[in-house]
Amino acid sequence: MVKAVVGANWGDEGKGKITDMMAEKADIIIRFQGGANAGHTIVNNYGKFALHTLPSGVFYSHTTSIIGNGVALNIPILINEIQSIIDRGVPKPKILVSDRAQIVMPYHILLDQYEEERLGKNSFGSTKSGIAPFYSDKFAKIGFQVSELFDEEVLQDKAHRVLETKNILFTHLYHKEPMQPEALIATLHEYRDMIAPYVCDVSAFLDRALKEGKTILLEGQLGTLKDPDHGIYPMVTSSSTLAAYGAIGAGVPPYEIKEIVTVCKAYSSAVGAGAFVSEIFGDEADELRRRGGDGGEYGATTGRPRRMGWFDCVASKYGCRLQGTTDVAFTVLDVLGYLDEIPVCTGYEIDGEVTTDFPVTTKLEKAKPVLTVLPGWKCDIRGIKEYDALPENCRKYVEFIEEQIGYPITMVSNGPGRDDIIYRKSPLQKSI
Repeated sequence: MVKAVVGANWGDEGKGKITDMMAEKADIIIRFQGGANAGHTIVNNYGKFALHTLPSGVFYSHTTSIIGNGVALNIPILINEIQSIIDRGVPKPKILVSDRAQIVMPYHILLDQYEEERLGKNSFGSTKSGIAPFYSDKFAKIGFQVSELFDEEVLQDKAHRVLETKNILFTHLYHKEPMQPEALIATLHEYRDMIAPYVCDVSAFLDRALKEGKTILLEGQLGTLKDPDHGIYPMVTSSSTLAAYGAIGAGVPPYEIKEIVTVCKAYSSAVGAGAFVSEIFGDEADELRRRGGDGGEYGATTGRPRRMGWFDCVASKYGCRLQGTTDVAFTVLDVLGYLDEIPVCTGYEIDGEVTTDFPVTTKLEKAKPVLTVLPGWKCDIRGIKEYDALPENCRKYVEFIEEQIGYPITMVSNGPGRDDIIYRKSPLQKSI
């Protein structure tokens, strides 16, 4: 059985915590897209971790963690991350890397940095991790697959050929020093030696696992609104963030995905540029940012302060629909306990008309939030294990949002820890 854990919004929804929690009953956890440009924060018995490439189920000794073919693989970051968790007392995990995964090259990172520098105030807010240049090369068919590291003739020929064009960009567009093929090949030899112990035909491994009845967990990075097709283009990432892509990015049949857990925050946050209708500013945003998450709302990879906003029902309903949601995991609800009243964005006003349908980017940038204000519950809800034990206004908040988005909220997270979760039977489950 295959289950997916994905984000409904801009990313930063708390997918890492939900994946870590669900991995207890899984055999295999797979990262199927994205790179080391965003992170998942995990709090468990070993401590607090910010993972960038490793799947969030890597802390269980019974699991196999896989880097799928859809991932932008930065080999040194992966190897350093493996060592960093071992150094903190985590048992050495079983890790496999797809031989069809492609490699983030040193020039991808430089091109990302130089292009953001060139664009100046018109930049995309990139994390400068090389992700867009990586995926550009992948689809231009000049990327390097992991398997190619082990064919010296291919490696030599391709490195010289690709650098011919990259060095034109370096010298003539960005006015930087060219990259030498010999130095690049030496680096790729280092990458080969680092990754060799982990390389595997992942799709064949997963085929056997499915036939043996194993439980497989697909872990997505970012969320629906960062998808290059269905998100807030062009302020998106460069790989599909949808559960449907999990079949491609991992190498499993699409009909095997039986459960899609879509993670929503109880408020909104985003890193990077782009339309964000329910965004708040000033002291109001600073207070929510300071209280948010576990130690504040700052990017797990970048450390950048996240942009803050109220829960957006329009964006979340759309995000859940595109993911094919079977269950919603509603996270960081405990953070809102300080508020007397809690605004919720229930519609967008665009050119004088109110809509509850998420629009294309050109219309989205003109949208103003239509807010509904709900009463707060003014207490700490951490430690509560039963849904009915939550304060009445807290339950009303959950149920109001569930009604607005139209998808069953079956998990409510009320703290950062693995056990800070409330399971709930939703009246919507019968209709989904």
